[in-house]
Amino acid sequence: MPLKTTTIGSFPKPKSAPIQDWFMGEKSEEERKASKGLLANWSPGAYEKSLQAAGDNVENLFLESIKEVVTDQVSAGIDVPTDGEVRRESYVLYQCRFLNGISFEQVTHKSVRQGAFEADLPTIVGPISSKEIRLHHDWKIAQQFTKNPLKVTLPGPMTITDSIANNYYDDLKKLAFDFAMALNKEIKALVGAGCQYIQVDEPVFARKPEQAIEYGMENLERTMHGIPKEVQRVCHICCGYPNSLDSDGYKKADTDAYEKIAELIDESSLDEVSLEDSHRHNDLKLLEKFKKTKIILGLVDIAKSRMESIEEVRSRIVDAFNHIDEHRLIAAPDCGLGFFTREQAISKMTIMSKAAKSI
Repeated sequence: MPLKTTTIGSFPKPKSAPIQDWFMGEKSEEERKASKGLLANWSPGAYEKSLQAAGDNVENLFLESIKEVVTDQVSAGIDVPTDGEVRRESYVLYQCRFLNGISFEQVTHKSVRQGAFEADLPTIVGPISSKEIRLHHDWKIAQQFTKNPLKVTLPGPMTITDSIANNYYDDLKKLAFDFAMALNKEIKALVGAGCQYIQVDEPVFARKPEQAIEYGMENLERTMHGIPKEVQRVCHICCGYPNSLDSDGYKKADTDAYEKIAELIDESSLDEVSLEDSHRHNDLKLLEKFKKTKIILGLVDIAKSRMESIEEVRSRIVDAFNHIDEHRLIAAPDCGLGFFTREQAISKMTIMSKAAKSI
């Protein structure tokens, strides 16, 4: 039975896109490798200046770019594409722009992801609440370019908390709760618009599994409270990004992180969870810990330019079937594809899709 395929979030931004992003696609390889981390590539005011520079043509440029990346994914064999996060300067900060209580002018230097990155980041200066509901608009725009169901991604409460600075809350549980309540409004609007696939990204679950168990999952559940059962509830949990393509030795989550939170995930209301497996193979016995949750398994490496072979990907799928029911496995890249050129991303997704459809 052919496996369903999906992407995780980002796709290489087309040249027509009015903004660039934290993957530094326009920078030289030397500049990328000198970066202190993806979040460090953000700078105050750059996003606004890019939009202003595009002038009255900004929305047309976004439409052209989104159409390209959605079409590229579907043409490569992806069953559930995303909009490539084309509108976002980063997957976290874009969402923060639609929340009260966050200053993009007042920045604070912070170490994030357990020291993996350092950056000057927007700062929480007041209570978090919803300011503008936006993603349902983004979904409607992107969905018109494909008959396939289009998945929307958004950062989860713990991940937002770890990705910006906090000068207001003394209680991180309360902060995560407020993020969850604001995100729930966004997700309900998506469902009301007709979106059937909603993915909340919580990579910090892998970095801080104890906090995920203590209050992270509770707030992830809160983000999706009140949505119909037919809507697919998805969570992506990755282990770490390098600063640039083909970098080695970058800091990842502990090797046993997935083991620590597997039971927590399987007892939740999540329908699907996305786990990395290509950049660092798991012991596939891990899959046996999931009795009901579908696993979106990372089958191509998003941090290496080397092209996997169809047989290599297919072999990993077959091995996985020794530990999970075939109908509960979904093929995907490890994480977002933003490091690649358009040609590289299409090639990786085509290889993965051919392997998935050959089963």
